[in-house]
Amino acid sequence: MNANVMMSQDECGEIFARVRRAATVSDVEVTVTGGRSALTRFANNGATQNVSEEGVDVSVRVQMGGRTARATTNRLDDESLRRVVRQAEELARVQEEEPGLLPMLSAAEQGSSEEVERHCAQTAAMTAGERAEQVESMVAVARREGLNSAGTYSCGESFEALFNSKGVARWYRQTLAEASVTMQAEDSSGWQKQNYTSAKPLDARRLAEIAAEKALRSGAPVELAPGKYTVILEPSAVVDLIGFLVADFSGLALLEQRSCLNERLGTKLFGENITFVDDVSHPLQTGAAFDGEGVGRQGLTLVEQGVVREVAMARGTAARIAGEELGGQVKARATGHGFGLPNEGGEAAANIVFKVAPGEAKTVGEMIAATEQGLLVTRLWYIREVDAYEKILTGMTRDGTFVVENGRVGKGIRNFRFNQSVLQMLRQVKDLGIPVRACGEEAFEMVVPAMRVGDFQFTEVTRF
Repeated sequence: MNANVMMSQDECGEIFARVRRAATVSDVEVTVTGGRSALTRFANNGATQNVSEEGVDVSVRVQMGGRTARATTNRLDDESLRRVVRQAEELARVQEEEPGLLPMLSAAEQGSSEEVERHCAQTAAMTAGERAEQVESMVAVARREGLNSAGTYSCGESFEALFNSKGVARWYRQTLAEASVTMQAEDSSGWQKQNYTSAKPLDARRLAEIAAEKALRSGAPVELAPGKYTVILEPSAVVDLIGFLVADFSGLALLEQRSCLNERLGTKLFGENITFVDDVSHPLQTGAAFDGEGVGRQGLTLVEQGVVREVAMARGTAARIAGEELGGQVKARATGHGFGLPNEGGEAAANIVFKVAPGEAKTVGEMIAATEQGLLVTRLWYIREVDAYEKILTGMTRDGTFVVENGRVGKGIRNFRFNQSVLQMLRQVKDLGIPVRACGEEAFEMVVPAMRVGDFQFTEVTRF
């Protein structure tokens, strides 16, 4: 691997200086991103693929009054940098003026944010042999239990730097390690997935053991009638449902009347026990503490005891909201959640953390014990939105769905299709677990609890 692929802040600053010398306009912004990643894939109880990649990208944005444009290259020689600057300038000159485009962010405006350090040298230095050992630990569980396993183990490190001609200078780096495993039996399966910014807490063998237990326990599944059930959703299932809600906590979505929060700001939309925030500094979170323009990422109380309180806003969104009627309903401020300009999406909350008082949190075992008749759901998949304003979703259970009877987990069941409003679901939460970092397949990682939910709507039985 190229020893220089993980660049320092000074090295990124030197690229910015070269870009600025090549520019013919005064307002220039440069984002330098890069890193390396490697993945070992396995199937049929054996390794099948080992791949790695590395690289650096330089993205140049120029601004000419009300016009802005961006161009990107992955070559760092002087001529390539001059060429990408020319491309950005030429693109900007042919753009239509944007009346609401703000001047480029200044150092005085970038705001403060808590520094986060999420780089683990040991994780960054993991070898293919070490990944193979982790894969073997998962496959060994499958062989022991007579199951067929498949999945991945990956690791990597990345960095992000942002500089502009108004004095903004930002830099961040992190590592990430992830394991995913599916255990397949004749008529059942189990699954687990997890990642952290350090490989140290990532116990691949334990994930495999949980997946194997689910596969074995759900064998010879029985068929239940569709209907409303009390469900215990494990954190991975919660993540993939909440993921469809988070995008609505956006100032631009509110302005464009495409958020489920329109006409609902300040109202008690969820149950009293629902509080969640956006907190980039949380120890189980990932990502830089600044946004695509360099604005420091601020903590947001998105929902407090069921009431919608705040939403994410880019600089441009905040300026627009301040001049609209909406400005009287929500505080207009740049929160550090904006995407790099130019973009059509505006901003998004990215570091979701649910808050549960320690004395109120229940274990999954306690939730099961409190359930006379219900279901235990490992995860959901193939989720699609049916109604954007009521946030009605449809999808299916998968890889470990069990009946719960008289406070005990019973047999595995044939999987269900659900049609459920997430808004309604969060009004029907009976119990919450301890929030943990959780991974799904339909949404980004969050810090969420397991949930026991009443009257979750299942509409039909699937074929498997």
